[in-house]
Amino acid sequence: MSLILFNKPFNVLCQFTDRSVPPRPTLAGFGLPPQVYAAGRLDHDSEGLLLLTDDGGLAHRLTDPRHKADKTYWVQVEGEPTPERLAQLRRGVLLTDGPTLPAGVEQIDPPSLWARDPPVRFRKTVPDAWLAVTLREGRNRQVRRMTAAVGLPTLRLVRVSIGPYQLGGLQPGQWRQAE
Repeated sequence: MSLILFNKPFNVLCQFTDRSVPPRPTLAGFGLPPQVYAAGRLDHDSEGLLLLTDDGGLAHRLTDPRHKADKTYWVQVEGEPTPERLAQLRRGVLLTDGPTLPAGVEQIDPPSLWARDPPVRFRKTVPDAWLAVTLREGRNRQVRRMTAAVGLPTLRLVRVSIGPYQLGGLQPGQWRQAE
């Protein structure tokens, strides 16, 4: 059994093939071990920790919400995260597919991250901020939809941990075997 921690770069699909014309970058371009598959997803336009394994049972335990593996994201948002907006996120927000569970949310200093290509658009007249958001569920584009619902659109999203597994010092495109 193997478990791989991979830092998925921006604009890379969480699969090994793409039928689009022209094809988009996939996991196949990073020299990952054979027979491993993503345990969960990370959107094409999101970055950070992706776990890959060759063990279906482990993949299920890592991704099934009943096992409550916390997922933490560093999220750059547009706008000012007021105490009211942060409280809304912490309580959970109503999305089109129903209410979210409460989330752990804290405003953080801008983290020391690699440069993104292309960079996030900077606007002098619109403030931005960074949040650490921890979820125990994993709906499609959930963090982005939650921040938008409280008036803080997501500009950049980086997953930094899943349960006990941390991104650590892995740079985009780098991977290592879990210990």
